[in-house]
Parts: sequence; C-alpha cells; structure tokens
Amino acid sequence: MEKIRIIHTNDLHSHFENWPKIRRYLLAAKDDQSVDQTLTFDLGDFMDRSHPLTEVTDGQINIDLLNQIHYDAVTIGNNEGISNSKAVLEKLFARANFDVVLGNLFEPSGELPDFVQPFKIITTNKGTKIGVLGLTAAYPVSYEPNGWNVKLINDVLPNLLKEITPKVDFVILLSHLGITMDRYLANHYPALNLIIGSHTHHLLEKGEFDNQSALAAADKWGRFIGDISLEFDDQHQMSKIKIKTVKTADLDEDTQDEAEIEGYIVRGQDLLNEEHVAMLPEEFTNKKLFFDESLHAIAEFVGTYLAILNTGLFLKPIGPGVLTKRDLHQVLPHPMHVVSLKLKGQDLCRMIMEMEKNRNYLRNFHVRGMSFRGKIFGEIKYRGISVDQASRTVYVNGHEVDVNHVYTIAILDHYVFIPYFPTIEIMGEKEFLFPTFFRDVVGNYLAKKYPITKE
Repeated sequence: MEKIRIIHTNDLHSHFENWPKIRRYLLAAKDDQSVDQTLTFDLGDFMDRSHPLTEVTDGQINIDLLNQIHYDAVTIGNNEGISNSKAVLEKLFARANFDVVLGNLFEPSGELPDFVQPFKIITTNKGTKIGVLGLTAAYPVSYEPNGWNVKLINDVLPNLLKEITPKVDFVILLSHLGITMDRYLANHYPALNLIIGSHTHHLLEKGEFDNQSALAAADKWGRFIGDISLEFDDQHQMSKIKIKTVKTADLDEDTQDEAEIEGYIVRGQDLLNEEHVAMLPEEFTNKKLFFDESLHAIAEFVGTYLAILNTGLFLKPIGPGVLTKRDLHQVLPHPMHVVSLKLKGQDLCRMIMEMEKNRNYLRNFHVRGMSFRGKIFGEIKYRGISVDQASRTVYVNGHEVDVNHVYTIAILDHYVFIPYFPTIEIMGEKEFLFPTFFRDVVGNYLAKKYPITKE
C-alpha cells in the first residue's frame, strides 16, 4: 500500500495576510513522515494586481512566494493570463522552481508558450504514475486581444487524455474552470480521477463525488487549504480517498507574521510612491474633476468624444499636488482595460435605456468579480451623452441620436461582463484595448495635461 497526501491552494489573489500560515502548513506537510509522499499544487489566481507589491513587481513577488514551497505543479488563472500583458506573462515564470501545467493556452502560431507544459507525469517513490493536467478558464474576448490563442476545454481535453491516460495510473486535473465546468467534466470525462477546482471560489469542505471523479475545492484568498489523502494498492490502483479543507484562521500564528504581512504592503507602496506621474492643480480638491478627467482620458484613448464610467470605480478622493503611481493604484486598483464599443444609434439608445432602468439598483449594488476591486457600482456618468427622461430621448453632443449612425463609446471591460447592459454583448462591436490598464490610461492623460516641471 502507498499513502499520498496532496495539499492544494487556489485563488490567493495576493491576499498575503494568509500566506505565512499557509506556508508553514505546506512545508510541514511536505515533511509529513506518516505518508509515503506529499504533492503540492496551486490552481491559479495566486496573484492580483490590486496588491501594491504585486503591481509594482509585475507579479514577481508572487513567484518568489510560490518558490518558497517548490510546488510540484501549478496552473494559471485569469488574473495571471489576462491581468498581465503578453510580455509580462511570458517572463513571469522565468525564475519559477515549479512546473506550470496548462493545456489550453497557445501562441497565435498554435505552439505552446515556452513557460508551460501540457501535462506532467509524476512517478511516486513507490512507482505509481500520476498524470497532472492543467486547464484555465477560456475567455477568447480577453485573451485574443492580448496576443494569446486560448482554446475551449472540449477542444483540447480529449487529445490530452488520449495521450496521458495510457501512461499513468491516476489522473488529476488542476482546474481553473469553476464548479459548473468541473461537474460537467466529471460526468463527461470519467478518466479524470480527481478534479481540484478553483476560479468560482467555491468550497467543498469534504469534497464531492460525481460519476467516477472526486472533486475538491478550497474557497478563495487563502481562507482554506485543501488537504487530500490517497491510498494506492500494490497494483497502483487507488483504493481510498479522503478530502478535507483546513480553515487558515484556525492555524497558529507566529510572532513574525504581522510584520511580514505589513512589510509586503509597505514595500509595495513605497516603491509605487517613488514613481511620480503628474502635478495636479488646486482644483483637484473637487473629486468631480478627477472623475471628469478620467472620462476624458478614456475617450481620448479610444479616439472618441463619448465615454461612460461609474463612480464606484473611484475608491478615494485625490488631492492637489504630486500624483504618484501609489495614488493611482489606491484610487483605481482594478485590473481593468478600456474597451472601444461601436453601436448603431438605435442600439446606443437601447443601451442607455438599460443603464437608466438599472441606475437606482446599481447605485448601491455590491459588485463581485469581473475585475472590480471596489465595493459598490455607484452612479453611472456619461460624457457627451444626455437623456430626456420625460420623452426617453437620447442626445449625443446635444443632438438627438441618429438611429442609423454608428457611434463609438469608450467603456471598461467589466461593462461587457456584468448582466445589466445586454445590448453591449449582443449588438456591440467591441475592441478590448490591451495591454494598458484603466488606471494607466488615466495616469498617462494626467501626465500630459498636468506635467511635472523641473525647477
């Protein structure tokens, strides 16, 4: 008989406040003498540019932390794949001491990126062969403008399984696909013995069993750690599996934890503070000015006069004086991109009516996901667009909308993903403008308009 222990993490999103406890647990598990071998996996979204140190290091701090464990394999999530430019992602794992397993992300040429391998075969100390696959959520609308060819799961998984299953005794999928897709795969791909899930931040405290597959998942932000026990017989066939999760808050603290956690924040903020962007005039005591300038910034970036933003994006007011990268990051921590949206006049009117219909609901609506790092959606604000509520007439630059004219509007990518403005997805011609983040679009605009002059 052989005992294998698997420890898995997922969706940390740069919540480094949980990392010291997680690290101790992982390192202790790797030294567990009650089992024959311990394997460690991470399921992606380990990084999130809303943390200042992740932002200023382009995620290299996250790789350094992963290296502390020497994981057996990791896969990537959308926060690695979409929230970084192609150039940043290509060099992100250059110093990694672990293997990146990912079977559905490709170069435009169809080749695998240099930093990934489609699967990994781990031969245990007693000769059991464990195949490890990795798959990430496929968002062509975001990956393709960023220079990647991301493929749907059903287009790659059959061939991956065909290649790996004859070579192994047991197959594990590191899934950054979400619980719905994990359950689908369990019922359509019985060769997947164990699916360790993530992306939708679901928690399966004692696992789940669908068809012939076991499912495991450990919530988000490092609040839980996944811990799986496997037993294999002498013919290398699994004879027993036990799935559990461990609540990180219940683990012992160390006297150095608080200083380490605070150090990550301070170091990131200090480095961002060194990068000066613009010299804002006294008028910036009025926070409306910053919002109006941001509308102008994204409109200019797209090459139009029309723009839409929501006030909940702006997490704090900004004052006059030197504007730093730290200021921008604190005000706009969202890893969002600007989108150029083209709509015929009749569809523009429909979209604006959708916004007006949902205005009161969204004003205090708590948004989750879709790259939003604030709390509430807030007020919807237009640039170049106005509405006569009594007649339900939409005006562009003071003129009634021409229903047959095609208008270009600057918006953000999360407007495409939230369900409240369906006209954008159904009728809009959308261009996602990678790789520049929304905050950098605003920063570049302010740097040009309010430059820092040397005395």
